[in-house]
Amino acid sequence: MRILDSPLINKYSDLYEQVRFMHAKHANVVKDCTICHHRVPREKGDKYGKPATMKELTGTKTMPKACSSCHDRPWNPERIHVPGLKGAYHQLCIACHRVSRQKAGTNKVRYRSFIKGLKGARTLVSRAPLDCVSCHPRKVPDHKDLVELDGNVDALSVTKTCLSCHESQGGAVLNTGHWKWQGSSPFTLGNEKRIDLGKRFQGINNTTISLTANWPKCTGCHIGYGWKGENFDFTDMTKIDCLVCHDGTGTYQKSLMQAGFPERSAKLLNVAQHVGKPNRRTCGSCHFSGGMADPVKHAEMNPKLLDPVRNMDVHMASDGMDFRCQECHKTRKHKISGRSVFVPWVEGYFSCEGCHTQKPHIGSNLLAYHLNKHTDHVACQTCHIPIYSKGSPVITRWDWSTAGKDPGKNEPHGKTATFEKAYGSLTWKRCVKPVYLWYNGTVKRYLLGDPINEGGVTELNRPEGNRQDSDSRIYPFKAVTGKQLSDAVYKFLVPPKLWHGYWEHWDWNKAASEGLTAAGLPHSGKYKFVETIAYHGVNHEVLPKERALSCAQCHAALNNERACGRCHKSSGDIDFKALAHKGIDFRQMVKEGYHAAELIGRTDYINFKALGYAGDPIEVGGRFETLPLQTGAQPPPSYESFWSKEQGDLCNPSTLW
Repeated sequence: MRILDSPLINKYSDLYEQVRFMHAKHANVVKDCTICHHRVPREKGDKYGKPATMKELTGTKTMPKACSSCHDRPWNPERIHVPGLKGAYHQLCIACHRVSRQKAGTNKVRYRSFIKGLKGARTLVSRAPLDCVSCHPRKVPDHKDLVELDGNVDALSVTKTCLSCHESQGGAVLNTGHWKWQGSSPFTLGNEKRIDLGKRFQGINNTTISLTANWPKCTGCHIGYGWKGENFDFTDMTKIDCLVCHDGTGTYQKSLMQAGFPERSAKLLNVAQHVGKPNRRTCGSCHFSGGMADPVKHAEMNPKLLDPVRNMDVHMASDGMDFRCQECHKTRKHKISGRSVFVPWVEGYFSCEGCHTQKPHIGSNLLAYHLNKHTDHVACQTCHIPIYSKGSPVITRWDWSTAGKDPGKNEPHGKTATFEKAYGSLTWKRCVKPVYLWYNGTVKRYLLGDPINEGGVTELNRPEGNRQDSDSRIYPFKAVTGKQLSDAVYKFLVPPKLWHGYWEHWDWNKAASEGLTAAGLPHSGKYKFVETIAYHGVNHEVLPKERALSCAQCHAALNNERACGRCHKSSGDIDFKALAHKGIDFRQMVKEGYHAAELIGRTDYINFKALGYAGDPIEVGGRFETLPLQTGAQPPPSYESFWSKEQGDLCNPSTLW
């Protein structure tokens, strides 16, 4: 991916930002380089050239000439028939996108559970944007002379000033999940048509538990002002906090104890005059710090992502792609695409394949072929995020049953304390290996009032899927176990009143009564602590491709010298052992300061038996087909016949290595 940034274009337009052009995706989908690189110079200095052919482009080791070598400034009198660079880009891009948008996809529609009920759903290869802002983010104009406020500037007066120009945008915010903390939940089993699920009412977790009766504390991260109780007016757009998302100074901060109002030290006029697009800092002010400390809830989102190194997150690193959050989380009318396994509402879905396609490993070599065969069964995140929480420790267990006791003299204090009187016992880990589960995009959620699993562990949000489900793939998750309050008679989980409740009187029975009353549920007067588990998706902290899991780290069979030789003849041109072990080196990560020593030498990174296999799929067979390495199966007579059967004439065995 590269930025199409040219002074020739910038000179004539300053309304939009540059385009991030995904060259690899276009090459993978279009497969014909001559559509863009349509001419090649016949000699040095030739700016007209001759028609290009794929044979010429693939037969040379030199890069094709840049578009600007022929297409320079518009209306060049010396070559009036040649479009300028901007015209050439738009003429070619729009024409191609218009055709691909109307053409039905030829590949199988992926993730039917994600698009259930949508007629005419397109495959990922046939979607192509036509509107300007899908490729060009709009620039934000300088607001220094646009915002005029006198006297004592408060948060509400700033919002009213914003609405004087942006009333329609304010109305759009009122319909978003970030404002309502609830929304449509098409992927929650049994509740696909509900529009009221979310943190606002039915949600409960095993870390900070519940919003119910704890509004002023929890709503410190709401994108509004003054949500102090159940009677907050969600139709009043003057309560919207525009600055929390659009602060361009890096100084705006909410007070976490004041129902969303900013710190008194905030210089609101200066912030309002320097607004800009949301960035990692504005998004991270809430999402990097959910709960009582930085990385309490999320598995892989923490303040280190404000400016990560490439070996922590290749997408967000300044020496990587330097992504803003919106590069993936596209926004329309303030509704932000993206899905959480933990939160039910959805305002748009995207996946890795949206950029990297369904066959992301480009090339005709042996490894790319086998890796692309995995994408029907294994999610991209499984291999490319082998560990999470590389930057900061994260909570993996929260035991509320020990809360209320005074800490011992030797108990550690600070952000990663293992015991706090207000919270109980906490377990923190860093550089954590995920839990792997089958996942088809749907979730079975526990809602307030649902019965607990008596005598067992209550699952708060179970990812659905299984080995026989063709829509399921193996995904990585953070699993958080906990021990939390339940009603001993009614057998459901309790949302206790903590803020101005338990944390003042230290009486669980009273806290349970106050919380259940606020939730509209009965209270027996008896309580019991029960075991729970919650799952969080692992989608950030993507490592560079050279640090993805190797084949042998998951498939122990590949540590056998003969494993690859069952299908492929030995060749002096390829080292099968080196190929199978090509991937992340945990020894090197330990040298770089990551806590990954226990992962060195692992050859069973994924527990296949826990996923329903009888053993390593290489030896016992795949989900829907028998593999040549299955015990007792006869290997094909030669790798030539194997490849010709699988690939036809698309892949000549002599070029694989």
